[in-house]
Amino acid sequence: MGLTKLVLDALKTLKGPTIIEVAYHLLELDGVKNVDITVKEMNIEALSLTITIEGFNIDFEKVRDALEKLGVIIHSVNEVSASKD
Repeated sequence: MGLTKLVLDALKTLKGPTIIEVAYHLLELDGVKNVDITVKEMNIEALSLTITIEGFNIDFEKVRDALEKLGVIIHSVNEVSASKD
């Protein structure tokens, strides 16, 4: 069994990596096959993002750790899909 899709509501400061770089970093994680990042709002300090991650056996803890290292904070998990092997 494993996670196949995560939809995250997240906040990223304007400093640090771009959303393109964030997507590439997430694609390096085991099990991640597709990443979609949408900017919902932007102000002078931060971006409000929807991050959709798809794959097989996605490790949520590794996703969260990778995002935190990039300066992205998860506000909520808005959608989850899982499947059996």
